[in-house]
Amino acid sequence: MSTRNRSTGAPARGLRRARVAVAVVFAVHGAVTGAFATRIPWIQDHLGLGSGELGIALAFPAIGAACAMPLAGRISHRFGSRAALRGLLALWCASLALPALSPGLLTLCAALAVYGATAGTADVAMNALGVETEERLGRSIMSGLHGMWSVGTLAGAAVGTVAAHAGLDARVHLGLMALLLTVLGAVVCHWVLDLRTPAEEHPPPRFSLPPRSALAIGAVGFCAVFAEGAGLDWSAVYLRDAVGTDAGLAAACTTAFSCTMAAARFAGDGAVRRFGPVRTVRASGVVATAGGLAVVLAPGPAVAIAGFALLGLGIAVVVPLAFAAAGRSGPAPSQAIAGVATITYTSGLVAPAAIGQIAHASSLAVAFGLVTVLAAGLVAGAGVLRPAARTAAGAGRPARDPSAAE
Repeated sequence: MSTRNRSTGAPARGLRRARVAVAVVFAVHGAVTGAFATRIPWIQDHLGLGSGELGIALAFPAIGAACAMPLAGRISHRFGSRAALRGLLALWCASLALPALSPGLLTLCAALAVYGATAGTADVAMNALGVETEERLGRSIMSGLHGMWSVGTLAGAAVGTVAAHAGLDARVHLGLMALLLTVLGAVVCHWVLDLRTPAEEHPPPRFSLPPRSALAIGAVGFCAVFAEGAGLDWSAVYLRDAVGTDAGLAAACTTAFSCTMAAARFAGDGAVRRFGPVRTVRASGVVATAGGLAVVLAPGPAVAIAGFALLGLGIAVVVPLAFAAAGRSGPAPSQAIAGVATITYTSGLVAPAAIGQIAHASSLAVAFGLVTVLAAGLVAGAGVLRPAARTAAGAGRPARDPSAAE
């Protein structure tokens, strides 16, 4: 990132506009996710899929993302960050319509692979721009950007819930959402930063293993995303089966988990500015570990719900800070971010199945014991998120992130 052309620094007003624009991009990306999630039951019923067949199909977004994310850096290198993000975000929004149009399992798997591939490449591009915008502002914004993603997810899910209750055909609903979000994304991308790599710089490889700098950072992200996937997919089941609550209260627990994550992400930037990323993640790991212990040892629903809320609160800021650390970890930020994103996407793929298998072999409480151990790993691994000194900060940028206080 330090090798990019910075000779024409954006005025303060343009930089603020770029920050708002990239925040809306995160919300648009999240809205696609939320909209699709609400119509999975319709797709299952429409195609007559069993739970096993649906599970196979739902593995393909992560497979597609993992395969395609390394391409994001090369696309940004060739077309510039603004054009690349506009194109990748448009493909991601448009792909929302594909799953509902699939006539069978094989085409659904192909559609979901495309859906995941476009999701992953757009994810890398927008996080790279978020890191660059944060660097130019000189203060932490990544947690808030991911908070906007959570808001977008909740908004997309809310619209999808209304559409489902109204009995609207998912092909119509997702087609209209795809059109609306594609247009909104294309418009707002006009104001994001337009970074261009000097012509003499070699493009990144089409496919490559994550750089070493991304592996340790990705491991921290893996722990957080594993806990997130477990909480989102299994909290309601845990409340119903392990604690014995009714279905309504169990569903409310999942909502509470999501809301605490969103709220914590908006508050996270203030914590990072005051305490630095390492202390913030260590404290977050302590909170998440306490939440996991409360879930495992819960004597009743109140303690279990409080435990899931603490778990969501504790893991909320970790992934945004992992992406920010990856973007500062070496000379190829997009490649490092793609590496961290690949690891975290893999965690999101593994977590729900792993929890299910452990619960089948023993119990849900034992399964969430593993989540608690991984949450404790955030405390031990937080040091890898420490910002490194900039050797080529130049162009009026401080050599060290001002939020890096330890």
